[in-house]
Amino acid sequence: MSISTLVGFILGIGLFVAAIFMSTDKYAAFIDIPSFVMVVGGTFAGTFIAYEPRYVILSLKMIPKIFFAPTIGRNLLRAEVGRIIRWGYAVQKNGLPALDAEVKKLEGSDKFLKFGVDMVIAGYSGDEVRSILNTTIESTFGRNSVPAKILQDMGANAPAFGMIGTLVGLVIMLGNLSDPAALGPSLSIALITTLYGVMFARLLFIPAGSKVQQREDIVRFRNYLVAEGLVLLAEQKSPRFIQDRMNSFLDPAIHFDIDTQMKDKA
Repeated sequence: MSISTLVGFILGIGLFVAAIFMSTDKYAAFIDIPSFVMVVGGTFAGTFIAYEPRYVILSLKMIPKIFFAPTIGRNLLRAEVGRIIRWGYAVQKNGLPALDAEVKKLEGSDKFLKFGVDMVIAGYSGDEVRSILNTTIESTFGRNSVPAKILQDMGANAPAFGMIGTLVGLVIMLGNLSDPAALGPSLSIALITTLYGVMFARLLFIPAGSKVQQREDIVRFRNYLVAEGLVLLAEQKSPRFIQDRMNSFLDPAIHFDIDTQMKDKA
């Protein structure tokens, strides 16, 4: 569970609700079904017009996932360096075929890493491994970034449909100037629709899109880190060189240290 995401969302909604309860006792004034339908329905309609349905549905499925912890963290990045170094020792001792056993462990768990290790075992040069993996990383990143863009666009559309609702409410209000009793409901639609549009944009769609994009950026970084390690394995570099090269990608606070690991084992 991503505690920060959950706390942020609950806090945002909580502050809004608390402000209402502190300011008025007419809470029902902030609940308006036509305004909700206009904002949500309009946002979905515009998004389905702009994008293919499968991508829109995929984007909506990503929203609940932002409340779960990311799969890649700082400790995992450090562990990836340690794994490649361990493989470096195996290659140094028994050659590239020593990685065959590692490939079997990766079946169904990490397709990217398995793909890279297969190329190393097959005897691809370091430059060939780098070229192919870089293409794989960027094409995967491009595909996986589409949901983030769609969510960001939904965040841009929601306030626009809120404004449309405001205009509808004002038109209704101006058409009923002779009936003072109708002015209140019309003005309510005009203002509440804008409020809903901004709330959906700023507390749901835009933050969700940013979170999805950030996590994809982290996955891409991890894949580049792993790709560099596999290139060094293909070139049969020493474990210490692999350590120093891969550590150059990381925050110094999480650098992997072969000597420390050896002492801990001893």
